[in-house]
Amino acid sequence: MRSQVIDVRTGSREQVHDITGECQRFAADCGGDGLLHVFVPHATAGIALIELGAGSDRDLLAALGDLLPADDRWRHAHGSRGHGRSHVLPALIPPYATIPVLAGRLALGTWQSVTMVDLNIDNPDRSVRLSFLSSK
Repeated sequence: MRSQVIDVRTGSREQVHDITGECQRFAADCGGDGLLHVFVPHATAGIALIELGAGSDRDLLAALGDLLPADDRWRHAHGSRGHGRSHVLPALIPPYATIPVLAGRLALGTWQSVTMVDLNIDNPDRSVRLSFLSSK
């Protein structure tokens, strides 16, 4: 198994951050067929396969805002207002995804992108572990 960590800076706002390019470059570098496992080792972020560029990323953030409002209801209550909701996020959007790789290419659907979803505005620096398990 090969593994690599990429650094992602999400800034000071909620974000659906596209990491498809980094995932594709890693898969191509590994070559061949296998599985790419994408894992974010943070308690407040998730990995989602979603269409980007047509507003779906903003729709996802809006839906998460409805489901997990940034208010004072959260028992986990340090950091910015509503920070506790970020700790609930991985139950809805898991911190991992596994993607088939065929001949060094991600076998994603036409409109799918690999994204890191981050509602935690208190921690703008993230890492994502990419692991490739070869079929050989």
